[in-house]
Amino acid sequence: MISFLQIEKLTKSFGDLVLFNDLTFGICEGERVGLIAKNGSGKSTLLNIITGKEGYDSGNVVFRRDLRVGYLDQDPYFEPGKTVLEACFASDNEAVRTIAEYEKALENNDTAALEDLIHRMDHLKAWDYELRIKQILSQLKITNFEQKVEKLSGGQRKRVALANVLISEPELLILDEPTNHLDMEMTEWLEGYLSRSRVALLMVTHDRYFLDRVCNQIIEIDRKQLYSYKGNYSYYLEKRQERIESQNAEIERANNLLKTELDWMRRQPQARGTKAKYRVDAFYDLEEKAKRERDAGNVQLNVKASYIGSKIFEAEHLYKSFGDLKILEDYSYIFARYEKMGIVGNNGTGKSTFIKILMGEVKPDKGILDIGETVRFGYYSQDGLKFNEQMKVIDVIREVAEEISLGDGNKLSASQFLQHFLFAPETQHSFVYKLSGGEKRRLYLCKVLMQNPNFLVLDEPTNDLDIVTLNVLEEYLRSFKGCVIVVSHDRYFMDKVVDHLLVFRGNGQLKDFPGNYSDYREWKEIEETKEKASLAEKQKKDIKPSQQSNKGESKSVKRKLSFKEKKELEELDVEIPKLENEKAEIESLLSSGTLSNNDLMEKSARISELIDMIDEKSMRWLELSEI
Repeated sequence: MISFLQIEKLTKSFGDLVLFNDLTFGICEGERVGLIAKNGSGKSTLLNIITGKEGYDSGNVVFRRDLRVGYLDQDPYFEPGKTVLEACFASDNEAVRTIAEYEKALENNDTAALEDLIHRMDHLKAWDYELRIKQILSQLKITNFEQKVEKLSGGQRKRVALANVLISEPELLILDEPTNHLDMEMTEWLEGYLSRSRVALLMVTHDRYFLDRVCNQIIEIDRKQLYSYKGNYSYYLEKRQERIESQNAEIERANNLLKTELDWMRRQPQARGTKAKYRVDAFYDLEEKAKRERDAGNVQLNVKASYIGSKIFEAEHLYKSFGDLKILEDYSYIFARYEKMGIVGNNGTGKSTFIKILMGEVKPDKGILDIGETVRFGYYSQDGLKFNEQMKVIDVIREVAEEISLGDGNKLSASQFLQHFLFAPETQHSFVYKLSGGEKRRLYLCKVLMQNPNFLVLDEPTNDLDIVTLNVLEEYLRSFKGCVIVVSHDRYFMDKVVDHLLVFRGNGQLKDFPGNYSDYREWKEIEETKEKASLAEKQKKDIKPSQQSNKGESKSVKRKLSFKEKKELEELDVEIPKLENEKAEIESLLSSGTLSNNDLMEKSARISELIDMIDEKSMRWLELSEI
């Protein structure tokens, strides 16, 4: 296989903190690599090093020469004031740079530069770049190309950045949390796109279904060491467990042997010290191995929630809308004791607004929301991450409580609780500003849980959390003796935690579905298949025999085109191929090297006109064909 990227003995540290040491791995053609590590272990730092955004202490990062690399940042930034389309043309990829150079050469009548640029435009398929970017934006449900980027939601910004990366057709794609801020529909679209593509991948994501269905190799950074597994996420889980059991057994054997060696060290005469130097050295190696932390595996944390009565909350005929956008319309529901509800739906359908109505942050337009007297909320919000950065981690939690009850007479101290959520003792006494973004999310989660609520409301808790933390949180929620409402785009998380779903379909339509997300997805696919079959049958019945004999009229009836629109569509069917043929002929002439300077300038100007005409007519054809 052709090597695309080779990392050799890479070391990175921040002062005394060593993130990784002598890291070595490679990515070859066709490999789809998922990178897994705890928050704070250096995942994003490693991607920043590979993409040249950050330096490193020692080692080598080597790309294959002329490799096309695409990079999707975790939090993409676009310059304010630009439209969606302008933002796409402001991206730093080879095609966009070549288009800019070509237009400048055309403007300056630089025939010498044009000859080379025409070949590059051909190679990069840059002549129809704008049409292709519009097509991929449309697939990603971005249709207002003139919208200003600062008006976009987080999910829309991620989709524009994703379109920018995919349009460049990279050979190696580097993705940092690609599913963050994407709804489930868009996550599944990207999953399918990457599964069908031949592009090589290096990806950091906490979406375990995504890892399982897209990746064919998993690499894990654990305790500054790298472990590689040739397989998907399910295979990784199996082999990782074997590794942990083997390491734990090795530590156990080292502890037993250490007792014998320790006794020998204490009893040995001073004179024998030099003769048994190898054994003394081996003793210190053994001591280091025995001191390694055993992996606790899936430890359950059965925290007792505070008492909750039989009345939780009752919604009676709730209405909420923002202008023409309906969120709730005559919604009524009685929430049951110990219920675990998952909320799903596309971005913009009102999931977070519903949560804010429940928490009293937003008032409904009409209706009553009656919350029981014993309900004690623990609210994890998307925008609730606010800390005094100069405080120590342990003090942030101690501000809430010194200890938490386990319900069996036992208690956990704030330090023990933090340790369960993967904050080592040395990290607990560090300042908050030293934490990574994911570690701050984890600390915020601990702060919410330490309040000992009986009703947890979690709005996108899985964003920026690593997989290890997600596993801990899932186990916590499964054994939680209280109520839970969770909004999340993480399908794996929802499958493990919730009893049923509240599905936001848009325009105030809500559906209560009895089951987890995979159950809902399966049911939805069956319903969509039935609906398509029913529609096809209806259309078949609606077409009269006389219409069936005339294809043109049948098309008119089915698509409900006016006579004028039908005529326009037929003309476009003829015009677009003609323009495409003319464009192909000019491209051939431009590449021939036989044109004079004047002809070269004339043909270059004409091809720009043709591209604009093809774009305009193709978009109109799409509009008419979808009627």
